Amino acid sequence: MKTKQLFTGAGLGGLVTAPLISLFYLTYQLINLSFPPYAVFNAMSRLLPGPVITFGIDAMISTLRVLGLNVAGTAKTAERLMAVILFWAGGVIFGAVLSVLFTRTRWKVSPMSGLLAGLVLGVPASILSLTADSTGSSTVLYLLIQAVLFLGWGLLLTYSIGRVIPAADRQPEAAETPEEASVEKLNRRQFLVTLGAGTATVTVAGAGLGQLLTRTAPTPAETPSPGQAELGPTGEPFPNAGDPVKPVPGTRPEYTPVEDHYQVFIELNPENIQEEEWTLPVTGLVDNPLELTLQDLRENYPARSEYITLNCISGRIPTTLISTTYWTGVSVQEVLDDAGVQDEAQYLFIESADGFYEIVSLDLIYSDPRIMFCYEWDGEPLPKDHGFPLRIWIPDRFGMKQPKWITRLELRETYQAGYWVERGWDKDALVKTRSVVDTVAVEEIYQENDQQLVPFGGIAFAGDRGISRVEIRIDDGKWLEADLRSPLSDTTWVIWRYDWPFQEGEHTFAVRCFDGSGEMQTLEQSPARPDGSTGLHSVTETIS
Repeated sequence: MKTKQLFTGAGLGGLVTAPLISLFYLTYQLINLSFPPYAVFNAMSRLLPGPVITFGIDAMISTLRVLGLNVAGTAKTAERLMAVILFWAGGVIFGAVLSVLFTRTRWKVSPMSGLLAGLVLGVPASILSLTADSTGSSTVLYLLIQAVLFLGWGLLLTYSIGRVIPAADRQPEAAETPEEASVEKLNRRQFLVTLGAGTATVTVAGAGLGQLLTRTAPTPAETPSPGQAELGPTGEPFPNAGDPVKPVPGTRPEYTPVEDHYQVFIELNPENIQEEEWTLPVTGLVDNPLELTLQDLRENYPARSEYITLNCISGRIPTTLISTTYWTGVSVQEVLDDAGVQDEAQYLFIESADGFYEIVSLDLIYSDPRIMFCYEWDGEPLPKDHGFPLRIWIPDRFGMKQPKWITRLELRETYQAGYWVERGWDKDALVKTRSVVDTVAVEEIYQENDQQLVPFGGIAFAGDRGISRVEIRIDDGKWLEADLRSPLSDTTWVIWRYDWPFQEGEHTFAVRCFDGSGEMQTLEQSPARPDGSTGLHSVTETIS
């Protein structure tokens, strides 16, 4: 086999697969059909071993940080791009394999071989799409469109290989005269130009139209954060509205607008559940199995609300995978009481629409009445991106222990490791005590008592253990106590600030904090996996 023919087949595979992806994207946006690159990626993420998945997560986050990108805002986009690239790479590899078959075996270029190639790639992709990323659209229509596009792709790829790789390379008995070879070479060049122009046109047109048709959810009204306005999501002042300690400009908003709340979910797209089609079965070791609607939860149980900071275990210091908003829901204890939990039951198994699952000890649930099934954020139904219609909140736990898009509850006697626990993450996932320097506000230097002061500040969080003290250090100086703003609740982060006497030059600003019991955060650097990152955070700024 000649290397040139191998690379030729790979190049043709890439050329032909690009418009295939574009047309799939167009149907995905136009008639709400599953997008095969996403579906295949989702299926792979469920089937691959845990260490492979966590290695991929670590590599992606590290890359985003090296590039200086906001992990919370770009991680899901990076995953989607990765899915498209991997699908395209599959087409490249397939083209290379076909070129090997045509040059090293008796397999001939023909319409039948093209249809077979389309089936070989299309059947597994279609099955994975239906099982891993179905949108609820007509299965018949979905399979019909998949068949047309995949079979068309196979026909075009094999035809292209037949036109571009010389017949003498594919069929040694088909020798050409020098004149015939020269004409054939010119024809191949013209074909490549035409193929390249055609595939580029279809790719750009399909992607462009798909983007125009992008389905966007209504944007929730932005909720002002403390320091910008005094009214919270209830229409009443925030609990700490009168606190004299004000966030330093540049500190992340104390109250996160819903549209800015970080998102982490195992699929490339959030689940799209319709309220009228959803019920919550409560089964297993119960005396009274339940089948609850969202209306049942709203009307039959007292509502409870809380300002809550949620934190992702995979975030590195300084993490952006942390946000604070106003949660409303019902007590898990009260729902389980109505189901009549039997004595043998020890665990609550929770299953989600996206294939996620987690298990919670009943001892934990009955020791903490704050644990809730949440159906509202910021006084509005949960956004689709954040778990509509129902998710759970468990204080002092990272987000990996708190399923969204809940579809089933089962009371069990035996323990089963949750989705991420099976993949090598910590069983308990207790929130770590952390502090971050968000900003050194060099543009906000101000004068007070004949002295220039440089304000800097950030956040500190220790789950429901609270924060008792935050200390800062400039360069190699002493640790000094910062001012703390009253938190929105006992389960939110704390905003801190320090106003430092101006000194010109380059300086390093570090922060550490202590939880409510007085225990200092871990200063030793550790990675996010398996139980959350730790370490001292600092930033260096030049002040002039």
